[in-house]
Amino acid sequence: MSTRLRNYHAPVWDEPLIMEMGGPGRRGVVPPQPIEHAVAPEVPTALRRSVPPALPEIAEPDVLRHYLHLSQETMGMVGISLFGTCTMKYNPRVNERFAALATLADVHPHQDDSTVQGLLEIVHRLDLALRELSGMDRFVFQAGGGAGAAYLHTAVTRAYFADRGELGRRREIITTAQAHPCNPATASAAGFDVVTLPLEDEGYPAVEALRSVLSDRTAALMVNNPDDMGIYNPHIKQWVDLVHEAGGLCFYDHANFNGVMSRLRARELGFDACMFMLHKTFGVPKGGGGPAVGAYGCSAELERFLPGPLIDRTDDGYVRRENPGGVGRVREFLGNLNQVVKAYSWVLAMGGDGIREAADISVLANNYMETRLLAIPGVTKAFPHLVAHRMEMTRYSLGDYTEQTGITVADVANRMADYGIDEMWFSHEPWIVPEPFTPEAGEGWSIEDIDYWIDVLAAVLEEGRRDPETVRTAPHRQVVAQLDPSGLDDADRWATTWRAHLRKSSAGA
Repeated sequence: MSTRLRNYHAPVWDEPLIMEMGGPGRRGVVPPQPIEHAVAPEVPTALRRSVPPALPEIAEPDVLRHYLHLSQETMGMVGISLFGTCTMKYNPRVNERFAALATLADVHPHQDDSTVQGLLEIVHRLDLALRELSGMDRFVFQAGGGAGAAYLHTAVTRAYFADRGELGRRREIITTAQAHPCNPATASAAGFDVVTLPLEDEGYPAVEALRSVLSDRTAALMVNNPDDMGIYNPHIKQWVDLVHEAGGLCFYDHANFNGVMSRLRARELGFDACMFMLHKTFGVPKGGGGPAVGAYGCSAELERFLPGPLIDRTDDGYVRRENPGGVGRVREFLGNLNQVVKAYSWVLAMGGDGIREAADISVLANNYMETRLLAIPGVTKAFPHLVAHRMEMTRYSLGDYTEQTGITVADVANRMADYGIDEMWFSHEPWIVPEPFTPEAGEGWSIEDIDYWIDVLAAVLEEGRRDPETVRTAPHRQVVAQLDPSGLDDADRWATTWRAHLRKSSAGA
């Protein structure tokens, strides 16, 4: 082992709920008394409060101390987080400052275009940048994530064939067993029949398998490439041509774009539409760090079906316009524009050369990890007979190790957390690789961090062979220990709100 494992222990505080703290009369700030006539007249009397809200009364130092303790107990995304299957990156703090500026945070979506020219320009410029990366003719940012962008494509597909009078016949969307689950899920939600191609010996479906399911019922192909195994389908251009010959559309799910940034353009492969996840590939926070954005781009032929408003540059500046033939809103207004600003900042900071270098580093880091991981006893990779180098993500398996020791990949992940490693990503469901895990280094992690992550995994696997109970009962040095999951579905044993907690407590008293 090349790295000394740290003597790590997460901060633990015996901290009550905020609703259980304080006492009557304690204040951090004294608000003015409400003025009866100041209540908006349009609020019906029945909706006005007759008693003050049930809020805790707490002094400012106690509030500060409480939330400081909670921040110290944060359990995720603060350690080393080689999180797949979609690229998770460092989120530059300067971009958070941009998004917090009053000129963005306080903008009202109904303001006149003349008062938000800077914001509209940023949206338009990011549209142009993504056109350059993809070859598409127009991008919109309404979709609230990757699945939202996939659903937008199914809506566009529906509108496209309805316009041609073919929707009654074209009811099938084709995907693969290793496409992101949002592709078949959104196709089904949009009312299409899903045709799923199985993976074959080379790690992807054969061209003949695709050819066998194409017909005049085909509406679209929805795939990601490379897939979550890190395998790139080299026949993808032929796939697109075959689908087009059958009269269908092709959608490129670019969730795994990081390793091919600046190396390929979806439109040049023949795709009619694609999506990027700003909250991953473009350095924007995901989950608790901020709302997601699925950037959806399409060809000029499909542009008339996009949801409005669209942003155009005119001689007088930037203007929003509706799209009369579009599919209608898929989210409010222009979407999560604070995240669009962060992504635009990331693109400007990286530049074309930086984006290309990031892709190179991602591929290099992934193959460095693969070489080291496969040297650890008990670790194999998906399709182990395929020995060629993969892209910037590979799915591994602890199936052999679990058979030998009885310790699962979840047990291993829990124990790794005891060394300051964030929970690793396993795989989308259903698992087609036993006991899977999918690390992805991307371009942002140092060689020291990558080595430490691998060394922790090796140490935990070795520990599991000689002291399996310690691994099975982990974590031991985290904020919480293992929870008893037996009551998770029992509504009488769990409360997700303070009001529910009070109701259940009084019922059991």
